[in-house]
Amino acid sequence: MTRLGASYTPKAGDILWLDFDPQAGREQAKRRPALVVTDRSYNRASGLVVVCPLTSRCKPYPFALPTTIDKIEGAVLVDHLKSMDWVARKATFHSKADPALLSRVRAYLGVLLGIR
Repeated sequence: MTRLGASYTPKAGDILWLDFDPQAGREQAKRRPALVVTDRSYNRASGLVVVCPLTSRCKPYPFALPTTIDKIEGAVLVDHLKSMDWVARKATFHSKADPALLSRVRAYLGVLLGIR
């Protein structure tokens, strides 16, 4: 994994390792992979990325989208959408998601947020 510096700007579809602590209540915690859902232009302008965390525990839940990344089965937690500062959260690049996965996650987000 590559540590990201100020010269790197994440792109939609990148999978980053990010520190989700501190957390509260039912929020995701710890250092974990997350799928970037915002475009590079937003990420560059804001210094933030909007991500959906990934989990290795795949439960039957409407907004947990099953996926396999690097032979590890898990799920994208679409309803745990979070805006994060990738530099402050010590992001590292993990891999690129399949474009079809990003499209499915964005479609789920549309349903979740009532955007058609």
